[in-house]
Amino acid sequence: MNWEQIEGKWDQVKGYVREKWGDLTDDDLEKIGGKKDRFVGKLRETYGMTVEQAQQELDEFYRDHKDNIESTKSAMKKKDGSCCN
Repeated sequence: MNWEQIEGKWDQVKGYVREKWGDLTDDDLEKIGGKKDRFVGKLRETYGMTVEQAQQELDEFYRDHKDNIESTKSAMKKKDGSCCN
């Protein structure tokens, strides 16, 4: 899994995270900040998952949303056609 894509686009990805893990608060999402290890810890704390379960959930989440995550770059194109990183 290319977690750097999620970390780099965390602000865009948070909406998908809220849909899947609705018990996570805005404060939780800010603290996670796209960091996988923090995300695993928060899933364990909030949902009582093991490390393995949390990592598997995150891998599945990435697979399910990979196309949407990768396409956020093209969706963020400026009017002049250049892309904002």
